[in-house]
Amino acid sequence: MSHGTRRRRERTGRRRPLVHAAVASAVLLAATAGTTVYVKAQAHDATALVSKVAAATGGSVTPSPSPTVDRDDRLAEAVRSAADGHDGDVSVAVLDVTDGASATYASGDGTYDTASIVKVDVLAALLLQAQDDGRTLTAQEKTYATAMIEKSDNAATTALWDAIGTADGLDAANERLGLTSTTGGDGPLWGLTQTTADDQLALLKQVFGVGDTGDTGDSALSAASQAYVQELMGNVESDQAWGVSAAGSAGAELKNGWLQRSTTGLWDINSVGRVSVDGKQYLVAVLSNGQVTKDAGISLVEDVAKAAVQALSDDG
Repeated sequence: MSHGTRRRRERTGRRRPLVHAAVASAVLLAATAGTTVYVKAQAHDATALVSKVAAATGGSVTPSPSPTVDRDDRLAEAVRSAADGHDGDVSVAVLDVTDGASATYASGDGTYDTASIVKVDVLAALLLQAQDDGRTLTAQEKTYATAMIEKSDNAATTALWDAIGTADGLDAANERLGLTSTTGGDGPLWGLTQTTADDQLALLKQVFGVGDTGDTGDSALSAASQAYVQELMGNVESDQAWGVSAAGSAGAELKNGWLQRSTTGLWDINSVGRVSVDGKQYLVAVLSNGQVTKDAGISLVEDVAKAAVQALSDDG
């Protein structure tokens, strides 16, 4: 599938808190309590300033442990090593379903074209709308959905894209699904929907019913809807079973995306899904762009997926 250029629509999402905001909070707490204050150190300079606050106020300011930051650092090192020698940018988000441990890494600005991984999102939006109407999918909708996920059929996707109300319908569904940095593509250009690895992990949590701590989470999708998406993702055609599946030791439920941009000739290669490794399950989302060939992009995504799962499994 190839689309021309488009005007990137303005995205909205949560902004990460600035380091000085954490320091300011520490200053306020230390000054008022005059006792031990636990804060999350977000950077080395922040930690130094917090120590000065403790000295000035006579209190003790102790940074709290931050295993998530440690995992992110380890993941970043693993991904950079896996991506060494490859072109373009790559981002990954991974979650251990067993214990809820997660980590993310993003290069570039962290925003990518979805290409065909948006098809999972389109199906989720369709199922949400059907749930709202108190109905199941029609026979025609099921035919389109099967072709869209298992065969990555573009015509079927366009039909369902129109059925959900194109970008507006997708964006409305994503607000309910917890995707904060994904914006539907303009007009018929569903493959140019913009997303992040974090958002794709959020979508996978909805599809597989996983909470933030690894337990069964609240999903906007019903149990029947979740099972339906999982079934289709577990039955993609064999020539499309590459990607995050490389990180697993057993069958995977996944959806891949590949798109050669007409403006540059370079490839977007993405893969999202659930894999099993040594009896444990992981949700993995890998996004990339700027790849010279499709095969080079697939190699990058698979190497990064394997590195990401290994980095998280090193937690024990």
